Amino acid sequence: ETTHHAIFINRVLIMDKFTVKIMSYSCKMADITEEGVSLVEDLYKRRQPLPSLDAIYFIQPTKENVVMFLSDMSGRSPLYKNSPIQMNLEYFPIDSQGFITDHERALEELFCESAEGFNKYNACLNAMATRISTVFASMREFPRVHYRIAKTIDASTMTTLRDMVPTKIAAGVWNYLSKYKTSIPEFPQTETCELLIVDRSVDQIAPIIHEWTYDAMCHDLLCMDGNKYVHEVSSKNGSASEKKEVLLEDHDPVWLELRHSHIADASERLHDKMTHFVSKNKAAQLQQARAGGELSTRDLQKMVQALPQYTDQIDKLSLHVEIAGKLNVIIREQCLRDVGQLEQDLVFGDAGTKELINFFRTQLGVSRENKLRLLMIYAAINPEKFESDKGTKMMQLAGLSADDMIAVNNMRCLCTDTKKSSGGGFTLKFDVQKKKHAHRKERTTEQSAWALSRFYPVLEELIEQLSKGELPKDEYNCMNDPSPSFHVVPTTTSTSARTSPAHSMRSRRTGGSWARPRGSDDGYSSDSVLKHASSDFQKHGQRIFVFVIGGATRSELRAAHKLSSKLKREVILGSSSLDDPLQFITKLKMMSAEELTLDDLHI
Repeated sequence: ETTHHAIFINRVLIMDKFTVKIMSYSCKMADITEEGVSLVEDLYKRRQPLPSLDAIYFIQPTKENVVMFLSDMSGRSPLYKNSPIQMNLEYFPIDSQGFITDHERALEELFCESAEGFNKYNACLNAMATRISTVFASMREFPRVHYRIAKTIDASTMTTLRDMVPTKIAAGVWNYLSKYKTSIPEFPQTETCELLIVDRSVDQIAPIIHEWTYDAMCHDLLCMDGNKYVHEVSSKNGSASEKKEVLLEDHDPVWLELRHSHIADASERLHDKMTHFVSKNKAAQLQQARAGGELSTRDLQKMVQALPQYTDQIDKLSLHVEIAGKLNVIIREQCLRDVGQLEQDLVFGDAGTKELINFFRTQLGVSRENKLRLLMIYAAINPEKFESDKGTKMMQLAGLSADDMIAVNNMRCLCTDTKKSSGGGFTLKFDVQKKKHAHRKERTTEQSAWALSRFYPVLEELIEQLSKGELPKDEYNCMNDPSPSFHVVPTTTSTSARTSPAHSMRSRRTGGSWARPRGSDDGYSSDSVLKHASSDFQKHGQRIFVFVIGGATRSELRAAHKLSSKLKREVILGSSSLDDPLQFITKLKMMSAEELTLDDLHI
């Protein structure tokens, strides 16, 4: 670690606006200074010459940035000494097993097809492919690139630009990977991992349905700014309370333990933790004896806060007791258990039109937003109902506005079937043998203790199929396979895409890793969001990367963590953005349903 710091001591770090954002996702300022960087500068601000210091330029390779860089290094007195450092890092880590490319308008730019938006379409595709590729450049991983094929490529139907999105992204990533093999030292020459590229059409329900984990509930129900939660705490002098910002991230051990637990389970465990603390503390026991009877979690929280040896650990525990309490109040006031039960029943075919109509008529306390989410789930399962005035009648019964119906109608932009609907409506495929249009099959091998946790994202099944080499060949291609199918760039002659065993090749590589554990020998010992990933994965099989174009969900991020343990392979989820339900619905409303074909653009 000493040697590592000596290399980087007394250096200046220069960044642009884009790379500042990347750095803020990855680490804290303290982490940077600990690595020997004495000054952080903005590329576009006037800077003092420091010719005795080396410089690290972490900037995008744009024309404007290169001009600024050359200006810094030109003339008789360059601003800094030269520094031969190159980084391929254009992605934003959001979790120890998740990243985004920060394309918040991907749905609008890639699936909202119009001639005016074609330039935005290409720009978004190119930038996204570049940023995905830098994940593999920085980690020294060479993936087998699987992608969902455009199902409308045949003689009888027109291929739309939105159909081609996964294919074009896969081709762009493959193009960069091919260059990395000759331009990046020690970049693998054979496949080391799997990459699956899909778009939001694989699962329209996951972004809308209530996910009942502690993490998802916090972001769905509380007014949070990213991972920031603001709460009121008593001031030290005992006067009026003051607002305090906290980050719900991996460095918080309580959050790390509870985030993927069902909210009811999280509440129970918080109560148990408080009870355990009281049982080990004599002063708390005396207060409990005076109070008499069994105390609620909130009572235990107040008791613990009053103790003289109140610690930072208990402070975090108390914070989560407060948050869980707020969530349970919202769940009760908004009748969310009833909403959630109907959502699950609709998805698994245990409820249909009759039950939904009855719910709208009788549950007057349910909010307009939750009625909209129910109707969107119903629409995804019963698309034919929205090709006539039945959809309008359902909307009126639910008391929804015309603006709300834009979101419902624009779900058709995320179609997955080969046949275009004559009415321009939804085009999803369903198993007609299932009762009442069931959209998911029950997973008998995984029984949940909670009735509201039956739902699982489609991505979970796809990852398991990929791990077994069983992706449907009529729905997914692999860029690495020699095949007569359509590839935008030449493919390699690798035949190992579906037959090679899932053994890790990491032992022979010296490249970067997704996240380094505490106490690693490279000096990486900060509290940044990536450090908590388990080093156990290094002993397991090859990594699996999945990229969702159009926004991923917290249920899908949870699935990545769950399957990493189940499959004994580190699963990393990437996406253009990480969306909570309200964000996704807002993005749907911004889309246009106008459809543009490749023939319209003479492609």
